[in-house]
Amino acid sequence: MITSTSPLLKVEEDGPIRIITLNNPDMMNAMVDELHEALTDIFVPLSRDLDAKAVIITGAGRAFSAGGSLPEFVAQASDLNLRRRNMRTARMLVEHILGCHLPIIAAINGPAVGLGCSIAASSDLVLIADTAYMADPHVSIGLVAGDGGVVTWPFMMSMLKVKEYLFTGDRIDAETAVQIGLANRVVPKDDLLDEAKKLAHRIASQPAQALQETKRALNLHLQQSALLTLPFALTAESESFTTQESADAVAGFQAKAAERAAAKK
Repeated sequence: MITSTSPLLKVEEDGPIRIITLNNPDMMNAMVDELHEALTDIFVPLSRDLDAKAVIITGAGRAFSAGGSLPEFVAQASDLNLRRRNMRTARMLVEHILGCHLPIIAAINGPAVGLGCSIAASSDLVLIADTAYMADPHVSIGLVAGDGGVVTWPFMMSMLKVKEYLFTGDRIDAETAVQIGLANRVVPKDDLLDEAKKLAHRIASQPAQALQETKRALNLHLQQSALLTLPFALTAESESFTTQESADAVAGFQAKAAERAAAKK
């Protein structure tokens, strides 16, 4: 049985299927360092699990993942070493998902934003709940879109659409995500995990070597894109944290957080 290094990441078995759940629902599965690192690390034991045939990634609660967390966003602006570490982890996560020999299904149960969107788009198949949406708002908050979107999106939709959604940060609803190629199909929210399991078991029943090496052949295109794109994009994203635009975005987030806290009193 594979176990996670953190309670923020849950791993369950369903026969030959491994279900990985981002388990930080109170923060909408925001990618705090602990969760980011645990998800990156889980692909090592997965690679050694001889009984595993397919993987599902989903989120606990009402979100798939809301992306980065505000406290760590703030910390990275002044801590170069933290920023460098997080950029390394971001690169490793993309590389681990793309390099995993097992087919990975993203079951998007709610908002998949920023890094959450990148995780979904780096998976092999994507099922999205009818109430969910995807978005990559890096640019809108003063950051270079440094990880998964710039690697995988150009293989999924036209470059014009890639630029539109990365430049604007607009939300992509479930139906639109299917239409433009970011998701395979829309599923009623209450049926999402069951549908993901059915698909995973169907895929897991395929001849393993043929399945896994076909994924490998296809993902060589994406891995080549990652090698070409990530070194520049993540370095540029790291630099973004030092800009005035990024500082303004942080100040806006902090003001909204203060307003919400005051409203609760």
